[in-house]
Amino acid sequence: MAGSKGWEGVVLKLMKGKDFTFTVTGAEDVTADYRRVSFTDGGLLAAAGEAPHPTMWVRVWFEGAGRPHQRAYTLVDPDPVAGTFSFEFALHDGVASAWARGAKPGDTVDATVQGTGFTAPQPAPQRLLVIGDPASLPAINSLLDAYPQTPATIWFETQHASDADLPLRVDAARHEVRCVTRDGAALADRVKAELPDLAGDPASAYVWLACDTATTRTLTAYLRKELGLPKHRVNALGYWRPAAA
Repeated sequence: MAGSKGWEGVVLKLMKGKDFTFTVTGAEDVTADYRRVSFTDGGLLAAAGEAPHPTMWVRVWFEGAGRPHQRAYTLVDPDPVAGTFSFEFALHDGVASAWARGAKPGDTVDATVQGTGFTAPQPAPQRLLVIGDPASLPAINSLLDAYPQTPATIWFETQHASDADLPLRVDAARHEVRCVTRDGAALADRVKAELPDLAGDPASAYVWLACDTATTRTLTAYLRKELGLPKHRVNALGYWRPAAA
């Protein structure tokens, strides 16, 4: 991306963020509302100096209305040897989705890496309790891949009929998916009604949560204050904010 990245770029530089340029190698529509774009990594994975960790993400810069906008995306199937990975876009109205819809081989996009660690829960969870939506699907899949033998219950919020065809990497023998249609507080209400029966001992339960910021905030407070889960047993991050009406 030509030109300055604005005040956000200045802040990331002060926080020792490293910049990389990714080059598109291909793109495909997974569904009418979900698109996968593949890249060469511009040296990112080699510079990381360690194996990619679950939910690894970077800040990507997109041009819109004459200025840069940064959005965070999870690396999908990173291959350090080949220097490749993909991003998956839950399509909506916005600068990142607009870019993804038109992405073609040879296109480039800039990214900044600053703080993308993952701390494995200790003791290891007996069951993963996962709450998310299409925007966090890549991170959910990477988490399931990292714990291939661990049972999981996934509350997955959907918006489009096509979301039923999204590539959740679940095994019916170990994973249970509970779909919730997006409708106000429906996801939070469903989780509050059902999660306590699965959480067991708060000291050993593990909840991974990433959806819209309001729902994430509501459920994080519920898990910590009402269910008594310790801070290190709840991994929560607000992935997006609803567009203003």
